Amino acid sequence: MTPTGWVELAAGLVLILATFYDLFRSIVLPRPSVNRFLLVRLLFFGFWAMWRWVSRRIQNPARKEAWLATFGPSAVLAMFATWALAFMLGYALILDGLRSQIHPMLDNFGESLYFSATTIVPLSYGDFVPTGLGARLTIIFESATGVGIAALVITLLFSLYASFQAREEMVVQLDAVAGAPPSGVQLLETVAERGLRGELIDTFDEWRAWSAAVLESHLAYPVLLYFRSSHDNEAWLNSFGAVMDAAALMISTVDEDEEGPARLMFTVGNHLVEDLAWYFRYGASSADPLVDREEFNEAVARLKAAGYQCHPSDAAWQYFTKVRGKYASRLSLMSQRLAITPANWIGDRSYVPHADGRGRSHRKKKVPLASGSPRSGS
Repeated sequence: MTPTGWVELAAGLVLILATFYDLFRSIVLPRPSVNRFLLVRLLFFGFWAMWRWVSRRIQNPARKEAWLATFGPSAVLAMFATWALAFMLGYALILDGLRSQIHPMLDNFGESLYFSATTIVPLSYGDFVPTGLGARLTIIFESATGVGIAALVITLLFSLYASFQAREEMVVQLDAVAGAPPSGVQLLETVAERGLRGELIDTFDEWRAWSAAVLESHLAYPVLLYFRSSHDNEAWLNSFGAVMDAAALMISTVDEDEEGPARLMFTVGNHLVEDLAWYFRYGASSADPLVDREEFNEAVARLKAAGYQCHPSDAAWQYFTKVRGKYASRLSLMSQRLAITPANWIGDRSYVPHADGRGRSHRKKKVPLASGSPRSGS
């Protein structure tokens, strides 16, 4: 073997081992890691930047959402295509270094790349035959790699879509009590006005389980974060934010028996927020509740009208700002990162006309606290 052949052999082995390591940590090992997708991370985020750039130039909201919805499935295919191409290139380098062990002997790297591509698919036509031990072992390993990638694609797709469907079932169910787009205040109003206070405890318990499931699945496979909800006026992050708002109000403002389940849901939900912030590499929360005192007072008035007993306003406001400050700014950053249309109290509020940077003036006319509520904007 020539010196160039040894260099190609070493480079191919390094590339293959690095790709195997990345694939194992990203797909096979069900453990969250901020350094996942080492080989495709830059491609992944660059891909999303391009998708968002195109979306900003689409004026029709429905078409814009349809375009953004294609990113998640496309990113999954792009990840596997990147890994497959890395394997194909790595094996091509090895085969090119072992060209003397192949009949007829490979003339150039292009033929080595062709031989590697037809082996990993596999679509070998028999025009090249390995004759030496090294070349034969390389072909066996590459064929097994191709079969393994195909199996992983099928397995991962089933797993991803099962997690996606489980996530969206709860999002759709929340519409009945929280509206679309959802609002934490409307959630509390609806269950009180319809005599479903017992359902509120079930809602907090179900969303606590939902938060734990999303924490495990979306941190293990972060591409799920970019899978968008399939119904109008719905986004999983907004629905989660609405339940977190309802829990924050129950903890800080409402003096009722449902505080216990709300606190448990809030604890698990805040864990989800912190881990997602860790994945996106956000810093500490700003502790800004992103809600004005005027909005809070309006919410309290609506809750009292619905029949809730509330704590004194000043003490409730201070506690509420502390509780909501733990997650509000991070959810807002995530909604911007994922290009999710802002919902009530969640998301980028900079588009609302304001006088002091917090949206005090004319907010109730522009962004009602809960869509469709008779008290909204009153």
